[in-house]
Amino acid sequence: MTTHRNLLIAGSDVPAASGRTTADVNPFTGEVFATVAAAGPEDVVAAVAAADSAFAGWAAVSPFARRKILLDAADLLEERADQAVELMAGEAGGTSRWARFNVFLAANVLREAAAAVTAPLGEVLAAQEEGALGLAVREPLGVVAAFAPWNAPLILGTRAFAAPIAAGNTVVLKPSEDAPLASGLFLADVLRDAGLPAGVLNVVTNDPADAAEVAEALIADPRVRVVNFTGSTGVGRIIGTHAARHLKPAVLELGGKNAIIVLDDADLDHAVNAATFGVFMNSGQICMSGDRVLVHERIAEEFTERFVAKVASLAHGDPADPDTIIGPLVSARSAQRVAALVEDARDKGATVLTGGGEPDGALHPATVLTGVTPDMELHYGEAFGPVCVVETFATDDEAVARANDTEHGLTCGILTENGTRGLRLARRVRTGIVHVNDQSVGDEPQAPFGGVKSSGYGRFGGRWGVEAFTATRWITLATEHAHYPF
Repeated sequence: MTTHRNLLIAGSDVPAASGRTTADVNPFTGEVFATVAAAGPEDVVAAVAAADSAFAGWAAVSPFARRKILLDAADLLEERADQAVELMAGEAGGTSRWARFNVFLAANVLREAAAAVTAPLGEVLAAQEEGALGLAVREPLGVVAAFAPWNAPLILGTRAFAAPIAAGNTVVLKPSEDAPLASGLFLADVLRDAGLPAGVLNVVTNDPADAAEVAEALIADPRVRVVNFTGSTGVGRIIGTHAARHLKPAVLELGGKNAIIVLDDADLDHAVNAATFGVFMNSGQICMSGDRVLVHERIAEEFTERFVAKVASLAHGDPADPDTIIGPLVSARSAQRVAALVEDARDKGATVLTGGGEPDGALHPATVLTGVTPDMELHYGEAFGPVCVVETFATDDEAVARANDTEHGLTCGILTENGTRGLRLARRVRTGIVHVNDQSVGDEPQAPFGGVKSSGYGRFGGRWGVEAFTATRWITLATEHAHYPF
């Protein structure tokens, strides 16, 4: 029997005002996994009203009570790991390994948000007037419009609301149409069961055809004070434009065209394993995935031979099979998009070292190419699938130039046994994140996470997450009467 879920507004599960629903399709089987309510602008208004009504009360809740709810939610999420695995496989084709990592990291995002609840939220300032005290106080902004993607639904769904709620804001969450349960309603259930008051977290699901209208209505509502979006660069430009039009700050974590640099002093066993993970975890559908593996020419032949052999051995298939590494992409359409990128490159002279060919529904084989040139769409376009390009370089300067030759700037991995050399290169790579002697995929909830250039702006994690969803106010206290000129 197919599951059906309604919207979550003011603590209650309610149908869309129009009565419409939309299908949530399993990408591996092509069958309907669940149905959800298909919200329209009138439902957005109701959800924002609920969040706005709950704001004053939630902001006044003691930090210690807010912290307990978040900590309890982290424990509950871990207890429901098996349910999360089922949801991620059924909605987005996530493998068991990827789903359990999502549970682990999402729980720690909640715990880090809980720790940030009682972090210092202000400063005492030097005052110009004698006997006066100046305070810079960080306070919650109000209602946060949050958008969560499908590819890491538990991690990024949790990140969409955890820091805002910890800081005393309330949230209207619009989860991805491709994972409305895992990136939205399932997480909201966890928070509700942990004791989160009604209206603090509201969830509005929608039909894909209504996504633009629902998003614009949410951002435009005058009661929404800040926008939080994780997703593609193309959609991020639209979200950022809407936010700017309404003079609302935004945190945008967008796409990447990430490089994994393998220097000539790298440990080859480690480099092959690291690059394989960094490219192909979650079938390459991670904003931090390595689209490009840049290898020093002195080790390129041996590295490439070993890397291609390992990639060719990765198990493809049903995400419910615990041995599967390369599961389906989020949809058959996405697999066709990736196949078209590979075909375009091959038609223009690139060599496919392993993989390629027509996808099987939403399944696309792990693919490695070489000889990709700037006239090919794959050279600058984000693959967001199980595909990478191997390139060679002769000098460290060339490696840095290649890594920076993109409009994106999210993350980079530099594989080397020389930490000094790696750090020197890391300082020259124009990305928000660099991992030395590791691959490009890495996320820790206490660290500042975000990109530069077309990979977005703003930071998640630790105190940076709290700062993104609070405003600094200046308050003075005069301990003696001032003297005025008239």
